Amino acid sequence: MALTDPQPFSNSRGPFVEVLVDCPGAEKLFTYRLPPGLTIQTGDILSVPFGPQTVGGIAIRCFADLPEALATAQIREVVDLVSPSLFPDNYWSLLERVAQYYHAPLMAVIRVALPPGLLMRSQRRIRLSQRSIETQTLTPTAQKLIEVLQNSPNQDYTWTYLQRQVKGANQGLRELRQRGYVESYVQPQSHAQPKRQQVVTLLSSAAPDLTSRQQEVLVVLQQQGGEMWLQPFTELCHTTPKTLKTLEEKGCVAITLQERLRLEQSPFESDQAQTLTPDQEQALAVIQDLQGYHQVLLHGVTGSGKTEVYLQAIAPTLKRGQSVLVLVPEIGLTPQLTDRFRARFGDRVCVYHSALSDGERYDTWRQMLTETAQVVIGTRSAIFSPLPNLGMVILDEEHDTGYKQDRPAPCYHARTVARWRAEAEDCPLILGSATPSLESWATSQHLLPHTKSEPSNHHYLSLPQRVHARPMPPISIVDMRQELEQGNRSLFSRKLQAGLQQLHSGQQGLLFIHRRGHSTFVSCRSCGYVVECPHCSVSLTYHHNADIKQPLLRCHYCNFTQTQPAQCPDCSSPYFRFFGSGTQRVIEDLNRQFPDLRVLRFDSDTTRRKGAHRQLLDRFAAGEADLMVGTQMLTKGIDLPQVRFVGVLAADSLLNLPDFRASERTFQTLLQVAGRAGRGEHPGQVIMQTYNPDHPVIQAVQRYAYETTVDSELQQRAALQYPPYGQLIVLRLSSPSEERVEQTAQAIATYLVKQIEALGLEAAVLGPAPANILRVARRYRWQVLLKLPAIVDGMPAWTLPTSELQARCPKDVRLAIDVDPLTLL
Repeated sequence: MALTDPQPFSNSRGPFVEVLVDCPGAEKLFTYRLPPGLTIQTGDILSVPFGPQTVGGIAIRCFADLPEALATAQIREVVDLVSPSLFPDNYWSLLERVAQYYHAPLMAVIRVALPPGLLMRSQRRIRLSQRSIETQTLTPTAQKLIEVLQNSPNQDYTWTYLQRQVKGANQGLRELRQRGYVESYVQPQSHAQPKRQQVVTLLSSAAPDLTSRQQEVLVVLQQQGGEMWLQPFTELCHTTPKTLKTLEEKGCVAITLQERLRLEQSPFESDQAQTLTPDQEQALAVIQDLQGYHQVLLHGVTGSGKTEVYLQAIAPTLKRGQSVLVLVPEIGLTPQLTDRFRARFGDRVCVYHSALSDGERYDTWRQMLTETAQVVIGTRSAIFSPLPNLGMVILDEEHDTGYKQDRPAPCYHARTVARWRAEAEDCPLILGSATPSLESWATSQHLLPHTKSEPSNHHYLSLPQRVHARPMPPISIVDMRQELEQGNRSLFSRKLQAGLQQLHSGQQGLLFIHRRGHSTFVSCRSCGYVVECPHCSVSLTYHHNADIKQPLLRCHYCNFTQTQPAQCPDCSSPYFRFFGSGTQRVIEDLNRQFPDLRVLRFDSDTTRRKGAHRQLLDRFAAGEADLMVGTQMLTKGIDLPQVRFVGVLAADSLLNLPDFRASERTFQTLLQVAGRAGRGEHPGQVIMQTYNPDHPVIQAVQRYAYETTVDSELQQRAALQYPPYGQLIVLRLSSPSEERVEQTAQAIATYLVKQIEALGLEAAVLGPAPANILRVARRYRWQVLLKLPAIVDGMPAWTLPTSELQARCPKDVRLAIDVDPLTLL
């Protein structure tokens, strides 16, 4: 049954409602009856009985007739409506489409979409919403409720408490709500709760017996607009709450509790629109002329000014009273992008990503529900932002793998969901990148079946030159085999060392390596024993921690950690050797070879703490370091105009992964990191070290040959019927039992082959086969790969029989379905 569009239902038609209950373990929908006089619509927050308690819930489907399978006597009644119209009209249709396409439970999709805490176990609360109440016109029950609330310190009580204090409280509450005297809300039992603080409001400054000090306080309050939060106001006036309490007794001010939204804020300086290049002007003109849904690929080389095009395209959208959603693939990108957007649009910009506290995400979510035209900047989950009047969706760095969720379900891609959302809102979708994904490129060039039938809806816009005609930095390729032959056993080639030496003269640089940590694995020099994770089929990575004397070994899959053993567990030898290099090892060698070089590390280990991304980038921009060493976080659109030098260690390391996207991803990564150099007034320089300098991808990067690389890769994909010319679905199975997961994978593969043959589908089943890393977190993993024809008109060629597949899995075997996977590892 499809989710209905929000339509009001009342008890006059005897309707029922299916409710998503806010209670742990309640994964399905429950049916309730509406009480007399109550009208609801899809998306409303309700208070419903569930077992012995009353909990919050979301109205999902409304219907007039009860299914025959349900007995009328078993249906319980909704207690009350808590919050109406919480979501935009077509929001639930989007969630259901995500659930269907990615073969995920609707509950799983909703939990990804909503902020933390909103669907946790909650309690209903009632609070006063007006200061002046005419109690003489109320019924005795309503008067009693008002009396109890007024005697509360915060004028706020749980509904359970009020029901104990006042007999027949339900009828009295409805009376008070109809008059607007109280409001009802669901308070999650978590940190995601409304934050209420005391506010001082000016009522009068004409009391006869005011002291000169009290008069000064009132003058300051009037200068501040007549209202201010209590704590900052006392600090501003150098006064005390006692003085303000005296003024309240004299009728000059009122001190009340009001909700204060916890929104991420940062100082910003106003900015004006910049003069555009001819290419930017042409791209902007096309975007501004679009009416309704269109998909635009904005292909601009690094430093070509894509962000300025976004900003100038957004301005008229906001003027029309519409909101804009801007997605970025990495939390580390949000500080710089947010600063630029706030400089242009001020407080109309808000941020939404997982690094915010639960309270900040909860308040930001509620802020997005307002009709105010605003710009929301966030990572992939922000695609579910409940903006009621969306006028444009932008995906910056649209090629990035950060837009794909691998686990838990749903394994959605934000770019796909963004397309559905833009279609539903009938607004443009802008995809920006210097290295577009093959899917977006093929769509923009009308190479796929669905784009040939609707070419007018897909546009390609190019920004082939940098702003101010700055040149792209030349890329030098260093063959590390020759370095080794000539006796250089350092991590750094002689050419790279010369480049690092130049950083002492005021330049700044970046050094990229795709691994974090110190060393890839640790091996005994006597017997060859390798320290492995006890829960996964991988070696432990060596991490150096200055706070502890004993080195740490960590698994990058299950996060198991242990101290490095003093002796080999097999032969008791004390001699270990460290193989491979990560960011820690690189910095250690830099400190040894270049002791005067000031170095910062920028990877997931150094940016775990909230605000760490901004602090590190601010320190680097302020000149506190000469070199920043980092992983792929450095490649994700960070704008550092002062960087003139970029070095890449092991440029070919990503090419050796057993994955069909390895060439595409390596080309994108290397071209993106090279594009960080020379974005300011001075030309840049890039040095890439590799053991395979003749590889076509390495050669293409050196020439900035995007189209040549894409054409070659698309030919290979078409021959193999791989995306974008076909669809892939991976069924991932795991179990503590190696034998059981293998048997289940074989049974599922056999079942799928029979189904495909019976239906006459042009599809193939590959496998089953063990995963590239067989064991992770004590679970053995196998997978089955489905190859299907390309999607036409947004519809897959075959809808998987998910329930049948799940039925073939024993209790200890988990099945995860990954539609359109970005990796087969």
